[in-house]
Amino acid sequence: MVKLGILDYAQIDEGSSSKEALNNTIKLAQYCESLGYERFWVAEHHNVPAFASSSPELLMMKLLAHTEKIRIGSGGVMLPHYAPLKVAENFRILEAYYPHRVDLGMGNSRGTSQVYAALNEDKSFKQNYEQKIVDIQAFLTDSLDQDHAQHGIAANPVIEHRPQMWLLSSSVKSARIAARLGLGYCFGVFPYASKDRLQVGIEACQVYRDEFKPSAFMTEPIVSVAPFLAVAETEDEGLAFAEALDLWLLGLDNFSELKQFPSIETARHFNYSDTDRQAITRNRIRSVVGGIESVTAQLKSYVNQLQADELLLVPLMPGFNNRKKAIELLAEAFK
Repeated sequence: MVKLGILDYAQIDEGSSSKEALNNTIKLAQYCESLGYERFWVAEHHNVPAFASSSPELLMMKLLAHTEKIRIGSGGVMLPHYAPLKVAENFRILEAYYPHRVDLGMGNSRGTSQVYAALNEDKSFKQNYEQKIVDIQAFLTDSLDQDHAQHGIAANPVIEHRPQMWLLSSSVKSARIAARLGLGYCFGVFPYASKDRLQVGIEACQVYRDEFKPSAFMTEPIVSVAPFLAVAETEDEGLAFAEALDLWLLGLDNFSELKQFPSIETARHFNYSDTDRQAITRNRIRSVVGGIESVTAQLKSYVNQLQADELLLVPLMPGFNNRKKAIELLAEAFK
């Protein structure tokens, strides 16, 4: 049976505040746990006014403290910005407090040029993505090679157990990295629009399974698939929620024009250009939208075609109660 997870952005709805958004993330994690979800992840986004999830590690500590069983993770830590030692230390502390419940999900997004410059102002070189992952693994297992430049440095606190490690991916290339290093593999349907998105996912997931090598972090391959989601009890209501998602995905002014996540009403009164409408049509391939029956069928199709073990769902919908209801509907549909 496919397992379910949620990727949350701590989104700030119209008329809401950052504090409310962060508290809502706690409530959603607790609700997911009560419904039997496998994991709850939080994203990393910078300079996006409508999202409060700028530091997944800090959010994770809060979520772990307010839940008991559900796995809590990052979706993901964006490695271009951080030193492997610091990532390893952050997650060792999380794992020390909450053993066997921590997921270290990693990605390779630099963000906008402005964000990248702000987070890397003192760095004179760009480290290889795969090498960063290798170094994090070495710090988490106390196994840095003797000829490594940082040999002799330990990631503290030193503990016997370790988090699960996952790679967030949208390509066959990164699928091979995940397989080679023995990581969990999460294929993102949502990062960008492409007509061959599904075929890329099918190939990437198969390559990952075929080439997977067990590691200290994952003994068997696990495939997760992550789409954007707008779902309700009825088709009409689900499609209405999708209108707000459509507006958001236009990414106006690097996602800074909209200061809060738009409502259906805002989306319906927005002055769309022809270019906007073309982009909305293209973007629909990144999302699964509609009533619970049609959404369930679409998600099961993803599971079957990509041979997925899990679904990591991204309910970018207006309104906390609407997101909570979506989580409930999906739990019932996949029970």
